[in-house]
Amino acid sequence: MDLDFNEWVAVLSIAIPSLGFLWEFAVVGRKRLGYRVQMDTLAEHATQSPYAGVLRDMQLNGHRLKDPSFVLLRIENAGSALIDDIDYLTPSDDPCGIRVTFRRRHVAGLVVTELSQDDLRESFVRERQDAPGFVAVPGFGFDNNAESLTGVIRLPKVKLPLRAEYKVLVVLERWSEDHTGEPFPRPVFRGAVGAHRRWYDPLARFVRLSVAKTESHVFASRPAWIGIGLLAAAVVVQGAITLLLPSDRAPLDCVGGTLHLNGSTAFAPAVREAAARYEEACAGKDVSIPVGEGTFDGSGAGLADLEKAGQEAGVEVGEGLGDHITFTDGVASGKHPRALYRTVAYSVFALVVNRDAGVENLTVGQIRDLYAGKITNWSQLNGADVPVHLVNRHVGSGTRSALVQRVLSAKEGDDSRPPRATVDDCTALDDDTYGVCEVGGTESMLETVSGTAGGLGYSEVTHAEKRAEDDENLVQITIAGQQASLDGVENGDYPYWQTELAYTYGEPPAGSIAAAFLTYLTEQGGRDVLREYGNRLCSEVENPRVCEPS
Repeated sequence: MDLDFNEWVAVLSIAIPSLGFLWEFAVVGRKRLGYRVQMDTLAEHATQSPYAGVLRDMQLNGHRLKDPSFVLLRIENAGSALIDDIDYLTPSDDPCGIRVTFRRRHVAGLVVTELSQDDLRESFVRERQDAPGFVAVPGFGFDNNAESLTGVIRLPKVKLPLRAEYKVLVVLERWSEDHTGEPFPRPVFRGAVGAHRRWYDPLARFVRLSVAKTESHVFASRPAWIGIGLLAAAVVVQGAITLLLPSDRAPLDCVGGTLHLNGSTAFAPAVREAAARYEEACAGKDVSIPVGEGTFDGSGAGLADLEKAGQEAGVEVGEGLGDHITFTDGVASGKHPRALYRTVAYSVFALVVNRDAGVENLTVGQIRDLYAGKITNWSQLNGADVPVHLVNRHVGSGTRSALVQRVLSAKEGDDSRPPRATVDDCTALDDDTYGVCEVGGTESMLETVSGTAGGLGYSEVTHAEKRAEDDENLVQITIAGQQASLDGVENGDYPYWQTELAYTYGEPPAGSIAAAFLTYLTEQGGRDVLREYGNRLCSEVENPRVCEPS
């Protein structure tokens, strides 16, 4: 899988915090012993204070404390699991779990206070057996070393439930041999906890050798600030690249490969443009959609080409061909058991006539009479004295089928509507005699009607309008006074339209270029192309009737 910089930033922005969270709270962080120095204050001038009281009289073994100081420590279970006495990573024969060293200070005394649970007290003292009172448990106490000028307090292996804590108040003084008067160094903690027999023990011990310091911050700790800064910088860089630099990155749902399209010549221009934009949007995916002028052979021929491709590929029942799509105007005639269709949009069609005919409007009844052969000269409709020359599309054309079904309300062959061709080639039509011929595509239809006196044909309305703007011999006919329009179709005023269907050989596999292009055409950028070419998406119609295939 190829990822660009933006995608790498997104992946790392999610992965790093997630891994950090899992490491801290699911691995080493499950057993975490935390500490906090809540107070470390010097009382060297206590004797001069008028309210010193007993502080002035603090003594140890008969001498007044030198530069006395007070330290309040908080020890807590900062993890997400119980800390048992066996979790302390000290030798099993050592009852001490934590040691706190005070350099250049002498421990005068200590007391455990503010236990989160009364049961914790038994971890520090127990009742004497030989006399009233209490005695410290093994591992709890303090030592002073005159050689190193240090004082050390020892805390036992206390069993700490989740969020349990205790505090230790320590009274200290400066060693009598220390005459420097310098500030005391910070206390040094030694101790660690961890579950036993874990596969990650070596790594966990390497990373965490001592108790972890816990701190209180107004907003965030220094490591948190560093992490926030790095993530913010990554977002800024990613945003700058997205906004300021050109990108040829393909959309996430682009699929590469070669896609073969065929079918309706009326729907072809919109599909060609959509294919070109898909290739442009997915330039980084090696997409090829060959759609030249001869690619679309009509609805019937396109469907035959689709079925041939599926059979040659050996597509089994239940599977689908992922690189062929055929578009038809309405449901294809005949039996096509492996061809599946989905509605895409509906298109509006129009009748076109040669200007020499002298007509601009026809009723539905007049259109039916024309295609029934009952009207053979335009003068019968108060037009010019010019023979009618019907220019039809070949049988199998979706545009022709739409005319037969929607306007003529007939089936192919009924009452010879549309009538059979009287000549094999439209150029053989006699200018002085009624005649009928057939052509293969939309462009041929418009060109033939324009060049044939008295010619009458039909086309997708966008084609007809564009050709009529540049060709003074071509006139678009209104039907019963209604212009060809999307609103006219949905209002029920205009009769000549058809649902555009996309046929595939079986269901195209997910992740195939055929499936991706259909999604693009109906749900993404292709929607705008269809609108530009005068179609209305079936997902947007107010009257569902117009998208019912026929």
